[in-house]
Amino acid sequence: MINKRLLIKNLLAHNDENSFYDKKRKIDISQKEGKAKFLKHVCALSNSNPKNNSFIVIGVEDEDNSILGVDFFDDSKIQNIINAYLNNPPIVQYENISFPHLPNDKVVGLVTIRAIEGLTSLRKNIWKYYGGAVFFRDGSISMPKVFKSDIKDVNSKIVAAIENHSHNNIEYTLDGVFDFMAKRNDYNPQYKVFKEYFVVCWAGQKKEVKDEVFYSRVDIELINEQVRLFYSALDEVSISFDADRFKIVEYVSLGLQENYKYYPLEETVILFHNNANYSIESTLVFQSPKFDKKILHHIYNTNNALLDYLKKGRKLTQTQENDLTNLPATYLICYLNGFTEAIEKLNEAKPFLKIFNDKIYSNYKESLRILRKVKYN
Repeated sequence: MINKRLLIKNLLAHNDENSFYDKKRKIDISQKEGKAKFLKHVCALSNSNPKNNSFIVIGVEDEDNSILGVDFFDDSKIQNIINAYLNNPPIVQYENISFPHLPNDKVVGLVTIRAIEGLTSLRKNIWKYYGGAVFFRDGSISMPKVFKSDIKDVNSKIVAAIENHSHNNIEYTLDGVFDFMAKRNDYNPQYKVFKEYFVVCWAGQKKEVKDEVFYSRVDIELINEQVRLFYSALDEVSISFDADRFKIVEYVSLGLQENYKYYPLEETVILFHNNANYSIESTLVFQSPKFDKKILHHIYNTNNALLDYLKKGRKLTQTQENDLTNLPATYLICYLNGFTEAIEKLNEAKPFLKIFNDKIYSNYKESLRILRKVKYN
């Protein structure tokens, strides 16, 4: 089993960006430009490496390889985006890798790309790239090129060597457990060994509601691979497990006018097999809450007025600041109830929410995360 933290270190130490590896300070697939650039790099790496894995490391400074980290990104439907926009799409996996020196809310993103037989190309237009475009890696740059039939497999031995030097051992596993228990000592850290091989650690603030146990500020890691499976400072989570599986049900709090309710969003089951392998299956179980259209029209107009105030730099009253705290979630609710332009308005608000305060910007990112899960399910 590959230790993904060690794999990232080996990639960074091996060479600069090349035809099987790319690094980014951050990506943003919520915006059309960011999504298009991400798809371009996936396409180019897939075509340039038909026989081996390719990688994108996210959260690394380009100039000196310093590991700065990015926000936890839990879009389990990223393969759906790849399938929607690429012909002959590769198999793509996004994982969140923890590093001890990073804050709790930061990870390094690792995108693993496995090509399948045939040429990968854009299925349809996106941003400034046209449908049918084909990309390859030219050194460290993803470039559009005319397809050549003599694609040479020059990286398989190099990638195999890097992966072989990244395998886990008992020392890395024990260090990972100790690191987690020490770092999350504030929220009752626990661990469980599955199939005498896999170690899952988790921590969270526990509370009981009508004989049910929920956790907030949850952090869950598969220690063997140093992969963070779940992280949230906001949501409520229920956790259950037996000898073969570990199940996470994530809940989100949505509502209007101080009347909030928890809705199950996604169920994730990690199944551990007897052959030292595991599989993860995520199922969206979210049912959009429905609200009175007259009330929603009023809230939608209030949000738009708030957005205009922000654009003009006007000072907000205390009531308006309270409404602004709820603006991301209420725009999301409006969108889920048929107000299709609400998400465009929310995207317009992003730069103003980001500079207003951290709490409101966190609410914005949480609303976008829910939207991604629903949209690409």
